[in-house]
Amino acid sequence: MHPNRAFAWEDRGELLRFVADRAFAHVFTSSDAGLFVVHAPVLVTAEGNIRFHVARRNRIADHLGERRVLISVSGREAYQSANWYIAENQVPTWHYEAVEIEGTARTLADEELVDLLDRLSKHFEDIHQPEKPWTRDKMEPGRFDAMTKAIVGFEVSPTGIRGTRKFNQHKSDADLAATIAGQEEAGRADIVAAIREARGYDE
Repeated sequence: MHPNRAFAWEDRGELLRFVADRAFAHVFTSSDAGLFVVHAPVLVTAEGNIRFHVARRNRIADHLGERRVLISVSGREAYQSANWYIAENQVPTWHYEAVEIEGTARTLADEELVDLLDRLSKHFEDIHQPEKPWTRDKMEPGRFDAMTKAIVGFEVSPTGIRGTRKFNQHKSDADLAATIAGQEEAGRADIVAAIREARGYDE
């Protein structure tokens, strides 16, 4: 995470909601066999734990259970030109938001894996297909069970969670206004919204 305290993001509830909303992560771990990373959808449980699954044939699968992992989730990001400032002697930078979670991965039991898959699909079907959501009942008998044998699920109870929101909120009002104007010209309404959120501006 960025060392500047101006960018620190520490509200645990906000951080977990961000992870739940983004719902896609890089999961890193290491073992005597080397360094590993997998890209996976994630689910935040009511207890604040992180669940995900990977293909059993993925090279990381045998190196996750009972090992410490680092989960990284990123959000809005964009380039910032030094021309978009009022002050002199500035340099280009990057706007971004990200959350890191540390913990030990526990292998899910079969019924927990099925619950994870059901919850993940329901979450996204409710967003993208609310009128006619997909459910596994639409699959041929036995097909879902056969496919779940090809994946393995994990749960991480966070022992550490850190966040960064870096959107020029430490700049002067004049430079922040110029930053917003530059991002608007670049067509980045999402970054303008993030800047306003980070600085506490009302729309």
